[in-house]
Amino acid sequence: MKGKLFLLPTILADETQLEVIPASVRETIKSLSYFLCENVRTARRYVSSLKVHASVEALHFELLDKDTLPETLPELLAPIFKGGNIGILSESGCPGIADPGALAVAYAHQNNIEVVPLVGPSSILLALMASGLNGQRFAFHGYLPVDAKEAATSIKALERESKEKNQTQIFIETPYRNNAIMSHLTKSLRHDTKLCVAANLTSKTEKIICKEIIQWINKPITLEKVPAVFLFLAISQDVGNR
Repeated sequence: MKGKLFLLPTILADETQLEVIPASVRETIKSLSYFLCENVRTARRYVSSLKVHASVEALHFELLDKDTLPETLPELLAPIFKGGNIGILSESGCPGIADPGALAVAYAHQNNIEVVPLVGPSSILLALMASGLNGQRFAFHGYLPVDAKEAATSIKALERESKEKNQTQIFIETPYRNNAIMSHLTKSLRHDTKLCVAANLTSKTEKIICKEIIQWINKPITLEKVPAVFLFLAISQDVGNR
């Protein structure tokens, strides 16, 4: 009999385990001894912080990151074919969402392995919930191009799509580039497009601000180097140019 593949949510901000990780998830993690993760060091630290195992040293962690090759999956998931359960840990938030865990999940489906997603924080969904933008139609685009010209081109294309489809556009960025992205957005988007910035979600310094681009221009902010989600929605009707 095959084991199961559990998708285990992790925290978005330090010291929030008791607030955002349900007791049922902690109990599942307690029952597991084999984990796939993006970073072994941080995964060990996270599991240890839950205080559900007598010794983290007795647990087994294997790397599953963006460089993992599909041909290594049979070996990584071998315990499941022997009846053992495996847990996937994202570096932040939920496995499989902007996360390489999707590779193992796809393999599981191909091999008739039961996949069990567990409840936990997702920065993308939390940001969308708190934005007030269209939650009926939205798209996540990962990261914008690093090059300024390419970023501007991409932003304008996404804005056109947002206007045509009444669709909220969502993306993330590396913390040290937060202010560069804000600059690209305020320079490239129409003044009446709504932009939401959700930074450091679930932490004590959480900040969620949503307003039109013209308001961002008139009252700019400096973002700290913290995890942030960016969302914008262009108005569907044509009210003229800037």
